[in-house]
Amino acid sequence: MPSVPPSRPAPRSGTPGVPDRAARVRFRRAISLMVMTLLVPGSAQMVAGNRRLGRLAMRTWLAVLVLAVGALVLSVVWHAFAFWAVSNPLLLGLLRLVLMALAVGWALLFVDAWRLGQPLTLLQNHRLAVVGVNGLLSFSVAGTLLFGAHLVGVQRDFIVTMFGDGEATSANDGRYNVLLLGGDAGAGRWGMRPDSLNVASIDAKTGRTVLVGLPRNMANFPFKEGTPMAEAFPEGFDCEGCYLNGVSTWAQDNPELFPDLDKGEDPGIAATVSAVEGITGLDVNYWAMVNLQGFKSLVDATGGVTLNVRDRIPVGLPHESYFHYIEPGVKKLDGEDTLWFARARHGSDDYSRMARQKCVMGAMLQQISPEQALVNFEKIAKAGTDMVSTNVPTSEVDRFLALALKARSEKISSVSLVPPLINTGAPDIDLVRRTVADAIAKAEGRDPEPAPTPEEKPEAALAAGPEQPEQETAPAPAAPPAPAPVTGGSVGSLSTGYAANQAEDLGSAC
Repeated sequence: MPSVPPSRPAPRSGTPGVPDRAARVRFRRAISLMVMTLLVPGSAQMVAGNRRLGRLAMRTWLAVLVLAVGALVLSVVWHAFAFWAVSNPLLLGLLRLVLMALAVGWALLFVDAWRLGQPLTLLQNHRLAVVGVNGLLSFSVAGTLLFGAHLVGVQRDFIVTMFGDGEATSANDGRYNVLLLGGDAGAGRWGMRPDSLNVASIDAKTGRTVLVGLPRNMANFPFKEGTPMAEAFPEGFDCEGCYLNGVSTWAQDNPELFPDLDKGEDPGIAATVSAVEGITGLDVNYWAMVNLQGFKSLVDATGGVTLNVRDRIPVGLPHESYFHYIEPGVKKLDGEDTLWFARARHGSDDYSRMARQKCVMGAMLQQISPEQALVNFEKIAKAGTDMVSTNVPTSEVDRFLALALKARSEKISSVSLVPPLINTGAPDIDLVRRTVADAIAKAEGRDPEPAPTPEEKPEAALAAGPEQPEQETAPAPAAPPAPAPVTGGSVGSLSTGYAANQAEDLGSAC
């Protein structure tokens, strides 16, 4: 019987680790299709799949790219566009939906590119590699777009939650006046006595800001004419134990005096605004209430604030476990220490504390950069929502963002209606208003209004004849200037005044 020659074994072209040339070509083609989808979505379909789908994807990608580049260039050359874009709830909502749709669509294109690579024809190790690369690319791209959609959603919620939908007001004599109130109540809750009251008077063109500080213990002051509080107190807020920080509580106890308030408006806010307008002579455009406890979160979200600590500042009370001192020196403080720097009373008085608060406000404005805001965006948005309640309408947010950016390059002036200039128990309202007007005039580069002409000399003085000129004497040698006193952590004293309370450049006074 003839012998049968043994059959030759089949080639082991499919064995892992011994890929043939055709297998390598198929592998490179599969990888190329996914890389093409990463760089130009739809290009893989144009080469090897549904060309109609590919054209649609490429046109969509090109349109998005042109819009994104155009928006970026426009934002660089015209900052107002960027501020409008990040504060428009409708645009932000649309952008969020677009990003989510792009994430889903791009991920599906990666899946289709993997299918076009014919994974079942690949060697096992190549197949695993293609699956891994495809998963990495699709999840990276889709995840990035979905995270962007999340941030856009956070920004939209921040704008909608914090700002109102009221009517915008125009600048008064070229300035926006915003009443800033600080206290321990949470955003949206007003049942408290304000711990600090300041008016930020902002130049509508340059952003040059004057901080007008009002002491919480001011008494016997008038309200703006024509307001319910002016009708209730025609001679001023002169009741027993009535101070400026108690106006809101008094108004809330007598809500029937405010029948014309819109739904949701608070009598305490309206009354406090009328008091501030009556005292300063300024027309208040908007108000913002700051929850000082939530302020800590904002400082922490921005990475802290650098302050010049001129004296030991106690944090907490001696019996508390966290009690310690902030030691003198230029230091970056976290939210807790910054809050105590602004509010500590031990070894100080209300007016030195007001000076420290102005130093904190000035430092925050100068030190929070757009880059920091972008990096810590989500934390800042969360802290801001918890911290602030305001009646600034959404339509005005872009304007104030632009002014805040301009203000960073300008000096900040401060004027406080406190002793020794102002008697807070019986304030001279004419002097108060003249002081505020002079500070604003100096900030705008104008000469202050001349003071009233002093009264003529009595007849007895005239009868004495003309005053004799004093004999010239040699000037005494100049003595070296004495170091400025520091009281309660603020430069100055109660008798001479505190530098940060009356300064044309707040930064140099702090």
